[in-house]
Amino acid sequence: MYAVPDQTGRTVVVTGANSGTGKEAVRRLAAAGARVIMAVRTPVRGEHARDEILAQNPQARLEVRRIDLADLASVREFADGVLADGPLDLLVNNAGVMAPPTRMTTADGFELQFGSNFLGPFALTLHLLPGLLAAPAPRVATMSSGTASYGRIHFDDLQWKQRRYSANRSYAQSKLADLIFARHLADIARERGWHLLSAAAHPGYTHTNLQSAGASLGRDKPKRSLLNGLPILPSQQVEQGVEPLLYAATSPDAAAGAYYGPGGRFGLVGPTATARIPRRALDDATAARLWAQAERLTGVATPR
Repeated sequence: MYAVPDQTGRTVVVTGANSGTGKEAVRRLAAAGARVIMAVRTPVRGEHARDEILAQNPQARLEVRRIDLADLASVREFADGVLADGPLDLLVNNAGVMAPPTRMTTADGFELQFGSNFLGPFALTLHLLPGLLAAPAPRVATMSSGTASYGRIHFDDLQWKQRRYSANRSYAQSKLADLIFARHLADIARERGWHLLSAAAHPGYTHTNLQSAGASLGRDKPKRSLLNGLPILPSQQVEQGVEPLLYAATSPDAAAGAYYGPGGRFGLVGPTATARIPRRALDDATAARLWAQAERLTGVATPR
């Protein structure tokens, strides 16, 4: 099991902190001494998760705050509150929605997966950059997915308005965008001399409620996504699935712009290893174009 290095004195934001990999990341970061802001869409669920962690570790420093990544006004309000506290050492972009069965939209009119999984975290990261850059050794760790390997950025129809909506391909586009974002942020940091490390991770095939929550949106009965409905594939529990993200977030050996995932069978399970970066995530022109589009859509500019 990956041992999180000492995080005493560090302030951390984890999105999607009430369940799955987010909750496990909070538990282990707090156990290592971090003060953790649990960023959640539903505070009651966040408070329940906080209480569970505190029952195991009464010394944990946890605070629940609301954010809805599908609402840019909520993202800005949350970021303003964090910035008012002072420097931020680590942002863990973990939250996401997976494969809703029909095309849905965010509060700002974006296709739900592209908006929640990419544009929301993009805006949050840029809003929080002043706080991150005020910290001595800041990091941004962003959760992608193995589906990024077959994702495509459809610049002619990012919101799936013209083509027939595909839950799986839309999800893959959003997670490819996350990977491109994490790598391009690392490039920008290097170009501008920022002391910021940005890296990405994916959890392989990890059992969380992500598989059923998104696929059940708009349905009367719970349903699992086809992306994760294959019991013949090797799978793992959240304690191991979160480790690539924790490695990207805290390891002294993590590299800027790197991508981490399980190193076992088919890249779905096992201890953390460097993951293969899809060819489409390596194109600098695509990265710059996507970044510019995200700035335009969110109205959030990269600090100079």
